Amino acid sequence: MTQPQSPPPGGPGRMGPTRISTLVVAGLAAAAAAWLLISTFYYNGVPRLPWLPVVTLAVLAVLEGYAAINTRGRIERRPGREPVNALMVARFVVLAKASSLAGAIFAGFYAGLTAWLFVESTSTRAATEDRVPAAGGLVASLALVAAALWLERSCRVPERPEDEREPDDRESRPGQR
Repeated sequence: MTQPQSPPPGGPGRMGPTRISTLVVAGLAAAAAAWLLISTFYYNGVPRLPWLPVVTLAVLAVLEGYAAINTRGRIERRPGREPVNALMVARFVVLAKASSLAGAIFAGFYAGLTAWLFVESTSTRAATEDRVPAAGGLVASLALVAAALWLERSCRVPERPEDEREPDDRESRPGQR
């Protein structure tokens, strides 16, 4: 019979930092999908690009940037800041991971859309007019990715100074390695 093995460190149930490669792959896939969709359906009655998604992405980026500043100050226990709630920090980490992925997907979509509109801008007036909201969406999406990664980084517990660290169990047992 085999003995049950414990899961490897970093395995299931452990959440690590967001990988940039994951965001790049999601963005490239969304850019390819946007290029295919827009080249197929743009001239078949697609309405003008709205500004509401651009504004929404920009507001989310600003809010997450503010949360990053506030959370970092509370974790570092700066004067005048109340202590941080651990559950709130965990929620911020989940929000940051989800927002960075969503922002990468939107950035990829807007990048594909913007690229196609710049290629087709000489043929129609509508394509020329849609370039501004598409470029704005790309910038707002990239701002959301940056703010989300900043929020995720701000939620990390700072390293303790050497003089405050508790010795490991291995260090406290002489003669064992």
